[in-house]
Amino acid sequence: MVITADLHLHSCLSPCASLEMSPRVIARRLKEKGVTLGALTDHNSALNCPAFKTACLREGVVPLFGLEAQSSEEVHILCLFPRLETALAFGDEVYASLLRVRNVPARLGDQVIVNDRDEITGEVENYLVVASAYDVYALARRTRALGGLAIPAHADRPAFSLMSQLGTIPDGPWDAVEMTGSPPWGPSFPPRPVTRSSDAHYPEHIARRVTVLDTGDGPLTTPQGEADLAVIRRALERLRGA
Repeated sequence: MVITADLHLHSCLSPCASLEMSPRVIARRLKEKGVTLGALTDHNSALNCPAFKTACLREGVVPLFGLEAQSSEEVHILCLFPRLETALAFGDEVYASLLRVRNVPARLGDQVIVNDRDEITGEVENYLVVASAYDVYALARRTRALGGLAIPAHADRPAFSLMSQLGTIPDGPWDAVEMTGSPPWGPSFPPRPVTRSSDAHYPEHIARRVTVLDTGDGPLTTPQGEADLAVIRRALERLRGA
C-alpha cells in the first residue's frame, strides 16, 4: 500500500504557530488532503496530542504522537511515538530539562492546550522554543529506547538544523533525515532515508510537503489500533537514497 505522510505539524501549543492550528483543524485538513499518517510535533511538548488522537480517530487519520525537541546544540529533532502515553511522558522529561524562560504571550506567542472541541484548557508557562539538556545524539537514543522514531528536522536549513549547528549531516541513531532541498549525496553524506513534511504552522500549509511511503502488504496499524512502527521503519528504509 502506498500512502502519504506528514510527519511534522505544529498546533496552537507552539508559540510560533497560528491559534487556528487546533488538533481538530489539523486532523480535518489531513483528511481533506488525502494524508493517511500524520504526526503532531509541537516544540518540546506533547500536551496537545490527546486532542490530536481523538480528532484523528474521528477523521480516519492514523496518528503519531511526538514533539520537535530542541537539543543542547539547538538542533531540532522530531521524536515520534505510536503510543500517546509514551509521547506525553517523554514530553514531560524534555520540558523538565529546558532552560527556564517565562513565556510572554504578547511578545513570544501563545502556548495553549486545547481539547478536541477547540476549547482552551490551559497554557504552558515556560517558553517552549529553547534548548533542552539533551544533546542531539542523546535525544535520538532516548527516543529510540522508548520505541519511537528519531528524525532530525529540516536538516539542511540555515537555523535549528544539523547543518546550521554542526556544519554537517553526520551519521547518527536516527531513522531518517528530514530535508527541504535535494539531498547532497556524496562521500560525506552517504545515502539514507529522507523524509519531507510540511512543518505547518498555519492551516493552509498542512501537507504542502509530504512523504510517500510504500508500507507493503500489511496493515499500517497494530491490532490495538496504534501506528505500527515496524511497518513504518521498513517503509522509511525503502526511501534510502531516494
